[in-house]
Amino acid sequence: MPTYTINGVRVHAREEGPKTGQICIMIHGWSSSWYALSPLLELVSRRFHCVAIDLPGYGNSERLRERTTIPAYAEVIAKLIQQLSDNPAVLIGHSMGGMTSITTALNYPELVDRMVLLAPTISGKLSNWINYAVAPVTALERFNIAGRIVSALEPSLVAVTDRLMRPASFAERSVISQQEYERLRADARRPGQGRVRAECFIAMQQNDLRGRLSEIQTPSLVIWGAEDNTVPLRDAGVVADEWKGVDLRIVPKAGHWPQFEAPEYTARVVASFLALPVLTTRIDDSISQDVLTAQAAAFLANSDIGSGLTLAQRSRLAAQCRLRFYGPGAMIGPPDEECTDLYIVQQGSIEVWSELKDGTLVPDHILNTVLPGQITGEMALLDGGRRSAGLTAGDEGATILVLRRDRLRALVEDDPVLGNAIIWNIATSLALRIRLANFQRKMLQKEKNFHE
Repeated sequence: MPTYTINGVRVHAREEGPKTGQICIMIHGWSSSWYALSPLLELVSRRFHCVAIDLPGYGNSERLRERTTIPAYAEVIAKLIQQLSDNPAVLIGHSMGGMTSITTALNYPELVDRMVLLAPTISGKLSNWINYAVAPVTALERFNIAGRIVSALEPSLVAVTDRLMRPASFAERSVISQQEYERLRADARRPGQGRVRAECFIAMQQNDLRGRLSEIQTPSLVIWGAEDNTVPLRDAGVVADEWKGVDLRIVPKAGHWPQFEAPEYTARVVASFLALPVLTTRIDDSISQDVLTAQAAAFLANSDIGSGLTLAQRSRLAAQCRLRFYGPGAMIGPPDEECTDLYIVQQGSIEVWSELKDGTLVPDHILNTVLPGQITGEMALLDGGRRSAGLTAGDEGATILVLRRDRLRALVEDDPVLGNAIIWNIATSLALRIRLANFQRKMLQKEKNFHE
């Protein structure tokens, strides 16, 4: 398992998924580790390069050099994203990891593409159950002498705290297995982490997000267990009141761990939100065009071009697209070629090259890598001009949906609401790309000024 060094601190991670995939950072909550999001790891890694981290002070990661705060954790996430990719990342956060994800999106919006949040801490005020039963022990852990006393008494306390924590964390009809439960509790009882647990308990209280959720522009899915007795549903009410456009789902028969307690439902809504691959890498003659269109419509749900569209609208858009497959390194389109196509990457990637030399693309001039769900060819689609860069399939090939300019014009004429929504999404995607490029230039200039 890889280890990254961020601000001089070694951060441990579990990685899965294609190396060329868009980065997805998975962030656990209080008294936990990367394992907290393991039920989603295999699913999400079908499309994304997943990096499930141990936050500093937890699991196998070192503690921060300074006192732990949520903004400090957000800075770690931001620097990890920049270390791993030149593109914005997807964040999946549970509990305190959800609060960390939101704080990252607020402080570094250019670095966050979208978020999936499971029972995120919003106000920092946990349930009365947690405050009365757990907070006193956590407060003792903050001090070295008291912490050693608590550690010495831990064998006697384990049975008591487990009886207290189970109803606080899990629904009465929870389907979590005994093996999963014991692993989660082992993370919560990991020795040597008393101080960071105490600091994080206070850090959440000091990072109240109420009043700031309306600032978030990042597309987000929030999942909450209906029987959550750790982060109470009153925080879900804040999300519903303040966060415009958020996709909020309340899960029956789940407590604070819907990814373990309602795994099928949680996986289904996450897969839909993240537009996980549904198209095969080759056309099967037994699959009808209607089925292919339905699958493409599902995939478009949270692609750059399909964001915010209804199922009916996405189905109509999908019907205008054509599916193409390219092997690794195959030429999709040379530079300076007349083109009216918009490409939507479904699987694999597209590499964007700046120039040719003797008819061959120059390896040193890769401008960008277009990942699943992202689009390229916006300008050619809008003005029908010549392509300014060369396009080839990435190392794993590329499965793409192609939208021609004449088909988009027909949509605009036939369905102005849908056509305008598509054009708006294209413009938004282009604007975000420019913002990210400007942000990266500023960071490079800061680093240059620092070294000078």
